[in-house]
Parts: sequence; structure tokens; C-alpha cells
Amino acid sequence: MSGYGAVSPSDGGWVPLAPSAVAYSEEYAQPQALTKDGIGGVVEAFAAAARRALAAGFQVLEIHAAHGYLLHEFFSPLSNFRDDEYGGSFENRTRIAREVVTALRKLMPDWMPLFIRISATDWKEGGWDVEQAVELARQLAPLGVDLIDCSSAGLVHDQKVVAGPGFQVPFAARIRREAGVKTSAVGLIETKEQVAEILAKGEADLVFMAREFLREPYWPLRAARELKQPVTWPVQYLRAAPPGTLARPALHPESES
Repeated sequence: MSGYGAVSPSDGGWVPLAPSAVAYSEEYAQPQALTKDGIGGVVEAFAAAARRALAAGFQVLEIHAAHGYLLHEFFSPLSNFRDDEYGGSFENRTRIAREVVTALRKLMPDWMPLFIRISATDWKEGGWDVEQAVELARQLAPLGVDLIDCSSAGLVHDQKVVAGPGFQVPFAARIRREAGVKTSAVGLIETKEQVAEILAKGEADLVFMAREFLREPYWPLRAARELKQPVTWPVQYLRAAPPGTLARPALHPESES
């Protein structure tokens, strides 16, 4: 990476869009507040992306509403200063999420899971917090969200994250317990023992890992072998699998048609 900070439109940069005209920090570009028509365009853009994913054969869809991305910006009082039906109250700030979920569910077959990734807290006083995240989960589940992918932070430059092994697992556990919806846990989860404990305690239904897989791409195979658990492989990779390995079945029979 070379350089840092905003690139002006005159130099080939662009004007970002946001709920309100509030920049992430002094070094970032000043966004333009979305109009109501623009918000409708965002919802349609999510639907258009879902159509492309369905046409490509994806079997799970996940909405990204965390880490300072646009939907998260609508959720948080730290970035949403609107005075219309998309700002102010909790119901208004989360309206766009309900609209996006509804639009996607109209396109998706009933068997296909729909996930949404949220930041459970902004890690800053006065911002989005886990209590609001629980209520959002309660509202989205009846609309067709099958799992809440529980991360945190990413909205403001002066957040005060208290990180450590499994530091975001309590968010997944609380949302799962209080909202009655399936959750996934993420964040500094690196060992098979951590994963086993999270699932055994019922703190989450799934554990999502990324950085550890980058460090050790064969982590799942090693963990399964050490835990004496069977592993299924995608049919495309079976020729590289150990003898006797079973092919992974399709998520749903309809997905093969």
C-alpha cells in the first residue's frame, strides 16, 4: 500500500454515501447523506447481488451489516443523525435491515439459509450495543434470518476494543440465549479446544474462523483427525482425499437442479 487518506474527486476519488454526512475521521472523505430514493436503491442493490449469487449456485447468503459497513452505519447513533423514518429511534435506525432481509427472502428458496453479520457493539459509549443487537436479532428472525454472525466494532476510529481469546463469544451466547436465534462465534478463536468448548456450552451454533486457516490451511483436517471426527469433502477435491473419504452432500436436493 502506498499513500494514506482521502482521494479527492478531482484526483479520481469518489464521494462515499452514508446515512449522514459524517466522515470516519479527519483523514477520510466526507460522505454524502443518502436520500430516501438512494436508500431504496441500496435495498435493490442487495437484492440484485442476491440474484447474481443465486444464479451462480451459492447455497447460503450472508448480509454484511458489521464493521462500519453501510447497514451498520444506519444502526448506530454515532453515525446516523437522520431525522426521517431511517433515523432517530431504534425502529427507524434498523428499518433498512428489515427491508433488505425482506427483499432477499422474497428471492430465496425456503430451504436456503440466510445469515447476517452484525457488530454486536461499537465499543464506545452512546453507540450501538449488545442490548440493541439482541432486539435486532429478535426482529430479523421472523423475517427469515436463520443465523446471526456475531462480530463487533469497526464503526469509529476511537473505539476501545478489549480483545483477547474468544472475546466476542459472549455476544453470540447472549444473542442466542435472549433472542432465541442461532448464532455464530468469531474472533481470536484458534484452537480445536476453544471450538469444542464453545459448542459444548451452547454459546453458539457455529464457529467461524479465518486467520487461523490462513496460517494453517489444513487446520480443519488436523483438528478432525485429532478429535477422531469424520470429514466429508467437496466432490471436486475427492481425488486428493484419503481413501474412503465421503463426498459432501448438497445442502438441499433442490440446489442441484
